[in-house]
Parts: sequence; C-alpha cells; structure tokens
Amino acid sequence: MLLAEQVLNGLQYGMMLFLMAAGLTLVFGVMGLINLAHGALYMVGAFACAFIAGITGSYMLGLTASLAAAAAAGALVEISVLRRLYTRDHLDQVLATFALILVFSEGTRWIFGNFPLYLTLPPALSGAVTLPGGLQYSLFRLVIIAIGAGLALGLYFLITRTRLGTRIRAGEADREMIAALGVDIAKLYTLVFALGAALAGLAGALVGTIQSVQVGMGEPVLILAFVVIVIGGIGSVKGALIGALLVGMVDTMGKAFLPGLLAQVTDAASAKTMGAGLASVMIYILMALVLVLRPQGLFGAKA
Repeated sequence: MLLAEQVLNGLQYGMMLFLMAAGLTLVFGVMGLINLAHGALYMVGAFACAFIAGITGSYMLGLTASLAAAAAAGALVEISVLRRLYTRDHLDQVLATFALILVFSEGTRWIFGNFPLYLTLPPALSGAVTLPGGLQYSLFRLVIIAIGAGLALGLYFLITRTRLGTRIRAGEADREMIAALGVDIAKLYTLVFALGAALAGLAGALVGTIQSVQVGMGEPVLILAFVVIVIGGIGSVKGALIGALLVGMVDTMGKAFLPGLLAQVTDAASAKTMGAGLASVMIYILMALVLVLRPQGLFGAKA
C-alpha cells in the first residue's frame, strides 16, 4: 500500500514538474532564450487562481484565470522586454530575466501582501477515492495526474500534427529560413512564450491548491524544471515528460524510504533530516549520470 501510494505521489509531482518544464523547454528550444522568470509566471498563475476563486467562489474560474493571467503576462514580457534579447548573449538574457523575477515578486507583494493565500477545493474534487486493492488516495492528486497526461498528449498532437507545430519545429531548426518563407517569426515567438507561460501558470494554480500561494513560490520549482530539461534533453517535450517523471519518482521515493533505511543506523530525528537531504541530492546525482552518459540528455538532439 505504501509503495503504491508513493508511486502515485511521484507521478503527481512529476506531472507538475512537466507542466513547468514543457513550457521552459519550448521557449529555449524554439527561441534560444534562457528564461529565469518562468518561475514568476508560475507564481502569477497561482495568485490569479487564488484571487479569482476567492471573489467568485468558483474554482474552475480560478483555473481559467491562472491560464489567462500567466499567458497574458508572458506575452507582455516577451513583447516589451525579451524580444530585444534574442540576438544578445545568454548572460544578458539571464540578467534581464532575473530582474523580471524581482519585478514580479515585488509587484505581487505590493498587490497581495506578504501573507499566503489559500485555495478551497470544490466538493466534487475533494476527498479520497478507493483504488483497486483498497488504497485510499486523494481525488485531486489523481486529477493532477490526469491533467498532466492529457496536456502531454495535447502538446504531442500540437507539435507533430498541426500547422502551428510544424512552424514551431521549423523555427527550432532554422528560424531564418521560416522567416524567409513568410512566417511572422515575431508572432510565433510571442505565441510560444504565451503557451509556455500558461502551462507554468496552470502548474502554479494546481500546486497552490495543495500547499499555499505565496510570493517566491516559483523559484524552487524553476530549479527542478531546469534539472528536468537537462535530463530529458533541451527542446524535447518528450524528454521533459520522461525527465519530470524520473525526478518526481526519485525525489518522492527517496523522501519516503530513505529515512526508514537510515533509522537502522541512527536516531529517528536525524534519519528524517538526512533522508530528506539525500533524496534531494539524488536528483542531482541522476542529472550528473545522464550528463556523463548522454551529454545532450535522454532525448536531446546531438550537437
């Protein structure tokens, strides 16, 4: 029972990381942009969901607002700031997007204050369901897994089976050529950035429902999203999915089972602290192993 529950927890955590990493890898793969402000868009989505759900009483309206607010913020940032950085050095991109983190954080603190916001699930999504084998598991966490899986399939269809997806893949391969063929590369970049921002905003809203919504909540998740795309391969949505699931499983299983193993050689309090720390380290060990064996990532294109 414990193993099955932790597997589901790992899947839920992995799907949340995928929503973050998919947008990040799309932006970097197509636009060549290092966007440290992606975590701020995650935070924008969470606050938009909490605010709208709070004043309307509708959680679904809150989720819709998270998508709209994050996409709008992403499009605005791309048009006003990032469009000037595509031909600049990556260091300039890092500095500019780091400044955007500070702008979003202070702006959010000015509007909502320093106190966290909390989301209340509607009755239809609250409680637990009984799975085969008698396991009681949170219905909302299963919904997150389903949303992540559905969006993964949707992104695969979008990129491989639609005209827009063809343009996205062409823009990743040779942006000068598709611009010469008449594609408005500026609009394509804005659309891709808004799509990535919307995915990040949705992830923030979903996670904010489980935990709380607060300023700075996106930065720890952003670090893990970068780990995911390094493992999966930059520019690969499939790699982002597999990498996110690997990171989710390693982190969840480590935190669940390492303290018990360490408790056999040390006291319970120390075992719990050391187990959580080692679980976090294992993620980076996994990333290092992948980089040693496949420097381009599991599904990244060879240089």
